[in-house]
Amino acid sequence: MSVLFTARFHTTVAQTRQLPRVDLPEIAFAGRSNAGKSSAINVLCQRRRLAFSSRTPGRTQALNFFAIGPGEEPSAFLVDTPGYGYAAAPQAVRGAWDALAGRYLGQRAALRGVVLTVDSRRLVTELDRKLLGWLAPTLPVLVLLTKSDKLGYAERMAAYRAAIAQLEELRPGADLSVILFSVTDRVGLEQARAVIEGWLARARQGRAHDGSGPAVHQGRVVPTATEEPADTENSPADGTEAPR
Repeated sequence: MSVLFTARFHTTVAQTRQLPRVDLPEIAFAGRSNAGKSSAINVLCQRRRLAFSSRTPGRTQALNFFAIGPGEEPSAFLVDTPGYGYAAAPQAVRGAWDALAGRYLGQRAALRGVVLTVDSRRLVTELDRKLLGWLAPTLPVLVLLTKSDKLGYAERMAAYRAAIAQLEELRPGADLSVILFSVTDRVGLEQARAVIEGWLARARQGRAHDGSGPAVHQGRVVPTATEEPADTENSPADGTEAPR
């Protein structure tokens, strides 16, 4: 059974001083509003409403921590960060994102990986580019190309290849994985879980080795294998500013 299935709500953080202790590894989920981030968290953890979106996208500006681990005491956290880039969000809300989520993603010592949800129909946007460029260069990133069920087979493969090309340019030599993902068709779930569980395993090994956080692996862009959809049709971020 995946450790993600043990996920449960832990706390909501509205200010950086409320962040939990930093001796447990954290995996953050980030993405534009309406890119399917909350749905991805729920399906990966096999929970219907573990994470949920605001009825007014872009207005929920808090970090939601979900504890994972088989016992009462958590062994790690999943962190749902606010969606960014919603056009109707007022300037004050965007500033709040910078002050909390932006600072968390850019500076949090406990962070061991970021899962970035990207709408497969839009690919990596300018805001996504800024976020990727703003993260520590050695931080592993898993890009979920969400809503892939809305594309035909040829379009999905084209989007997949285009995303890999974009990411190789944005983070050359980085530890990156790309997965076609669909909550509706249950595509990419096992692959995404395997990547996240690998990050957590590395974190555990790092602590056991030297008593501190693990050294973050740095490799190349890895185009992770994706599940073949049932209907195959024709089958055979640089910058220092948080996204606004």
